[in-house]
Amino acid sequence: MSEETKSLNFIEHIIEEDLENGLAKDKLRFRFPPEPNGYLHIGHTKAIGISFGLGEKYNAPVNLRFDDTNPIKEEQEYVDAIKRDIVWLGYRWENELYSSDYFQKLYDWAVKMIKDGKAYVDSQSSEAMAEQKGTPTQVGTNSPFRNRSVEENLDLFQRMKAGEFEAGTHVLRAKIDMEDPNMLMRDPIMYRILHAHHHRTGDEWCIYPMYDWTHGESDYLEQISHSLCSLEFKPHRKLYNWFRDHVYEYSKDKYPLPPKQREFARLNLSYTIMSKRKLLKLVEEGVVSGWDDPRMPTISGLRRRGYTPNSIRQFIEKVGVAKRENIIDVSLLEFCIREDLNKSANRVMAVLDPVKVVITNYPEDKEEWLEAENNPEDESAGFRKVPFSREIYIERDDFKEEAGNKFFRLKLGGEVRLKNAFIIKAENVVKDSNGEIKEIHCTYDTDTSKKVKGTLHWVSTKHAIKAEIREYDRLFSDEAPDGHADKDFMGFINPNSLTIKTGYLEPSLVDVNVGEQFQFQRLGYFNVDNDSKPGALVFNKTVGLRDSWAKQKANPKTNSQPKPQQKRSAISVIQQLGKKYTNLPEEKQLKVKAEIQELANDVSYEELEPLFGTALKKAGTRIAVLIALKRLLKNGLERNDAIDDFINKAKDDKNELLVAEALDI
Repeated sequence: MSEETKSLNFIEHIIEEDLENGLAKDKLRFRFPPEPNGYLHIGHTKAIGISFGLGEKYNAPVNLRFDDTNPIKEEQEYVDAIKRDIVWLGYRWENELYSSDYFQKLYDWAVKMIKDGKAYVDSQSSEAMAEQKGTPTQVGTNSPFRNRSVEENLDLFQRMKAGEFEAGTHVLRAKIDMEDPNMLMRDPIMYRILHAHHHRTGDEWCIYPMYDWTHGESDYLEQISHSLCSLEFKPHRKLYNWFRDHVYEYSKDKYPLPPKQREFARLNLSYTIMSKRKLLKLVEEGVVSGWDDPRMPTISGLRRRGYTPNSIRQFIEKVGVAKRENIIDVSLLEFCIREDLNKSANRVMAVLDPVKVVITNYPEDKEEWLEAENNPEDESAGFRKVPFSREIYIERDDFKEEAGNKFFRLKLGGEVRLKNAFIIKAENVVKDSNGEIKEIHCTYDTDTSKKVKGTLHWVSTKHAIKAEIREYDRLFSDEAPDGHADKDFMGFINPNSLTIKTGYLEPSLVDVNVGEQFQFQRLGYFNVDNDSKPGALVFNKTVGLRDSWAKQKANPKTNSQPKPQQKRSAISVIQQLGKKYTNLPEEKQLKVKAEIQELANDVSYEELEPLFGTALKKAGTRIAVLIALKRLLKNGLERNDAIDDFINKAKDDKNELLVAEALDI
């Protein structure tokens, strides 16, 4: 097997097999089919990336089709937002289409199914239908209207379309099998009556097709070769194929290619809600300012916060395409934006919690403009001038009157370097009546060649411009806010998700434009918000320079005492810990397991995979490999045949600890 073949994901393998089995490459066609009932969120970017990515890989067209079959929840606002977000991500669609384009064709096919005895009008209440549908362990029973004549069904269906009946009085159902173990096959509803205005068709229709009837047939009409959807639709595949096969018989001469549905694991992100219904609740209840609030996981919210298209595309690439559901740590998304902005964002100085520094031996009327590098990661970024004067602001946290040897910032009697400027020494402080420091009096030294350990950012007070700084944190304080059966997700709202401050910025930022991005040195990455205006600048904090949440969750003892084995590679330490694992008491095993899980964050699959061949008698090492493998899978590694084989062999082992770890994956 070639390296290129090995690197294919399972969807690409399916496509390659279809091409090998005779599917012409020019028949490949994909689609992204959002329902316009809300804004796109980060979870949708995986589906977008897969479909449009395949289009790019195979030079095949990709349709943007809006599955607009529910006029009660759908709006043109959402259509416009979805289009805007996809373009912003850097993708282009071949055709802009709507399921509502096919309403007449779907109706005509439904009439044919009635004539073929494959559909009937049911006049039961929704409660009665739910009861007669049965349960997953109990078969359903036939509707008393199931054996209506073709003539009566046609008459009722046509009168439903003509608007003669109120909503809820009749539905059209497919006639399949009320005893099928897949409950979706138990005479599913195809049409319901809705006297509602549609954002595209207006009041032309008062019956609307259900998703399962519309979706597959829209794929068929567009001659989509591979209909890709998330795992929750896997049970729907049987119904998808049943509808598809029937309409294929009606139209195979005009539409020769029946589409193929395949499913992938959707993107689940920690500390994040992915339900559009729940996101809408956040908007409606005023928890956030709107769909584009920078705390929202929507594409528009991420864009406003300062995320870039490239960072999101890199994130999707790192997550990969998987067959099984898992939860990706949001820190991976934050890593991707840091990595991207580190290369592209110019460095500037801003002070967000200021304390004044007076440089007593610097002339009062003097000022000078010093040269500062814009971006050390980008040679073409050049330099800028920043003003220096007798009085400057520094961050309040950057000064202590007394501090130990490990405090490398400013303290009384100590020296620090001012970024792009001079070295200063703190001589004394001036306090207010409450004992709070108002000023730090320092002296400066023009000999910048001296070696000092600390470097501080600063802003000249007389040149500083004020700006509103919006510091955002995670909207939820729980890793799985909607994962608790006994608690509402709203109970996990982080009350400190937004902090508003007044910042003091260097004057080079006075004429910035909305959307521009900068690294506030030593503080994080910030961008200019939509609310910003000349003379009233507003900046959003995109992300900090490092993962502050990881630091919050870490064990303080672990932080203060570096692990000696980190001097060696993580994979070798994991092997060493595994050797004695089975001989350890249970309490010690738990500690070692946690250590292996932490080390696994620094291990690649390429390092771990060779250990899959560890000798059977070395159960401890194999357990350690399983523990590390589970962490890699949690972090987004895609399962493959080698992984499955390793896990299955462990499940069949005689060692109970090994079996338990294998069953836990």
